[in-house]
Amino acid sequence: MGEFFDREKVIDCMFDPITSEILAELEDGKKECSVLSQKFSMSESDLLERLGYLIKCEFLIKTVENETYSISANIEKLGSLLEDNDAFDGAIHGLEKMDSYLN
Repeated sequence: MGEFFDREKVIDCMFDPITSEILAELEDGKKECSVLSQKFSMSESDLLERLGYLIKCEFLIKTVENETYSISANIEKLGSLLEDNDAFDGAIHGLEKMDSYLN
């Protein structure tokens, strides 16, 4: 997909409560989808669907080894998104949006 993506949609995906927990799990490196799906009580297909836009935009990397899917974070790309001032404003907006849902 290259560098064309909807920043607001990426930020919304990243700050979704469940997705943000999944991203936190990926901070330590690549994880098998079966492990993540079990931890978050969802099927592998639901997990991949939830992470689909981040995978499509290459913020997450999906690999297949021996018919086993794994997900890893593209740390460099995620970091560059958050370093961008517009994205940072979007992240703040995302946090405010999540706070409004919680209240």
